[in-house]
Amino acid sequence: MALKANILVVDDSEGTRNLCAKMLEGDGHRVSTTEDGKYAIELLETESFDLIVSDLMMPGVDGMGLLRHVTDQGLKCPVVLVTAYASVATAVHAMRQGAYDYVPKPFDTDELQIVVRRALEHAQLKSENQDLKRELKAQFKFGNIIGSSRAMRSVYKTVEKAAASSSNVVVYGESGTGKELVARAIHFNSARSAGNFVPLSCSAIPETLLESELFGFRRGAFTGADYDKKGHFEEAHSGTLFLDEIGEISAVTQVKLLRVLQDRRITPIGSTKPIDIDVRFVAATNRDLAQEVQEKQFREDLFYRLHVVPIYLPPLRERKSDIPLLAEHFLGKYAKENDKLLDGFSADVLEQFRAYAWPGNVRELENIVQRAVTFAEGESIGLDDLPTNFQRKVEYEEKFFTGQIQSLSDLIAEVEKFHIERALVETDGQRTETARRLGIDRRTLYDKIKKYRLNDKTVGT
Repeated sequence: MALKANILVVDDSEGTRNLCAKMLEGDGHRVSTTEDGKYAIELLETESFDLIVSDLMMPGVDGMGLLRHVTDQGLKCPVVLVTAYASVATAVHAMRQGAYDYVPKPFDTDELQIVVRRALEHAQLKSENQDLKRELKAQFKFGNIIGSSRAMRSVYKTVEKAAASSSNVVVYGESGTGKELVARAIHFNSARSAGNFVPLSCSAIPETLLESELFGFRRGAFTGADYDKKGHFEEAHSGTLFLDEIGEISAVTQVKLLRVLQDRRITPIGSTKPIDIDVRFVAATNRDLAQEVQEKQFREDLFYRLHVVPIYLPPLRERKSDIPLLAEHFLGKYAKENDKLLDGFSADVLEQFRAYAWPGNVRELENIVQRAVTFAEGESIGLDDLPTNFQRKVEYEEKFFTGQIQSLSDLIAEVEKFHIERALVETDGQRTETARRLGIDRRTLYDKIKKYRLNDKTVGT
């Protein structure tokens, strides 16, 4: 898609100015012209241009002087220089000073059109990348690691110090506590934020493929290697490599990772040429790596290389004061995605949220809120909007902590009762179909209905 832009043409030749203006206006651009570099600078003080096309050699302020003004003032518009004095030396000098490109006279209008289009596309892409960087930085700023509890305030302080340093980090926490969110916050608030954040789940990749994912490979290195592939180490150069579930890697891979941490260089599979890398490592695990070291499951030397700044994320059950804040955050997020206006949660819902132990942590809470928003029909989230199995989990926990469930057999009975109830509701009480769904015969179903006192009235509620 052609970009329509506001372009300034500067040339002391009237014929060249008119030719450029006619060509650019024919492409739909708005064009201003001047024969004087000094007047062009005055125009730049009052008007914003998307591109400047300027002659290099002009009396007074020439093209290089105009280019220096654009650079010194931090203006975003690219500069294309046009001149009859074409030489490699002047072209290289102009490019080093910040010119986007260089077109010699007499120029072909098709060539100039191509250069202008590329310059505008480059400027747009650069602007979009800058916007994306700002958006990512805002998304992963410390404030979006949500929580106001004392435990989370301690986490914020450690994350802030980690981001300001170049030290390796290990983030500890149960599944679903937000370890990757913390890793991203460290990266996007660090001096490496312009580089790549490269995540790798060590538990999701088979051990046989992990080495090629980390180190990359060269064409012909093994059967099926039909191309060169950069590994995660190389992709993360000047940025951050996030190794999730670091405790899952084998002893062999631990040795190779330790070597990279020590030498700061890698050799792709199938290559004999080592590559220097500049990577910051952030690892995450739900294991106790210090205990793994004691048990000889994790190398002590690798542990101390990674475990420079440890960050411990508390499970949600240990920071229940953060639950309403988190729930409101997810409510706003998914209400917007579903184009719904929802005014918070009922008191009963928040009470259930606080009563539940959240074994799946923040990720489980987000899932529950997302489902509730999807099915909500009222002005706020009520108990009826919560998944039935979640409400039953809360009920199980309440019975357990109040002593109503005292053994595993009692818990199994509660779960069995729930599944029979749900199957009867889903089949409108048709017991033959219910027995089929549950994988039991009709006689067994009748006995269990009697055992759990699931009469027709109970089933229908």
